Amino acid sequence: MASTTRGRPRSFDREAALDRALRLFWERGYEATSVADLTAAMGIRPPSLYAAFGDKRTLFAEVVAHYRETYGAYPARAYAEEPTARAGVARMLREAAFVLTEPDHPWGCLLVAATVNCTSPEVVEALRKEREAAARDLESRIRADVAAGLEPADTDPAALAQFIATVVQGMTLRARDGAGRTELERVAAAAMRAWP
Repeated sequence: MASTTRGRPRSFDREAALDRALRLFWERGYEATSVADLTAAMGIRPPSLYAAFGDKRTLFAEVVAHYRETYGAYPARAYAEEPTARAGVARMLREAAFVLTEPDHPWGCLLVAATVNCTSPEVVEALRKEREAAARDLESRIRADVAAGLEPADTDPAALAQFIATVVQGMTLRARDGAGRTELERVAAAAMRAWP
């Protein structure tokens, strides 16, 4: 027996609409992006947005997950593919200088940019947790390298991971201010010279 579907079928490309929402949140931030802005950018009407994505907050959560899988996937990839935390961080910072300044999308990082001037405690907390999880992941990689004798025994993995997280967040804000790839590459190189 064939199944029946209720209502009209979706008449838009969900992935393309999600990417347009991502770019809008990335450019304007969570707070400054209205549902009207989203529906205009996504090429859909409000009922379609709510039916396909839920409310603005739910859509934003999906946007963040989509960002992590696409534009923001380079840190995890660098850490997974490089043999040490140090090599992974060096690669990640080089790639950040490129990704944060690519001309085909807003500059900076969505996970930092979307919280600027944001008054939604839920959004601020969710993005803070995302950033802290990334720092904890790096800390565990550094800790494993210390245990394996690949880093000095007196290395402070937590402080080093927080240092790198701060550098990346600073690179994001510099990119948002118009700093180009060359400047960010110099920042990345300076950060690696500071690695103990």
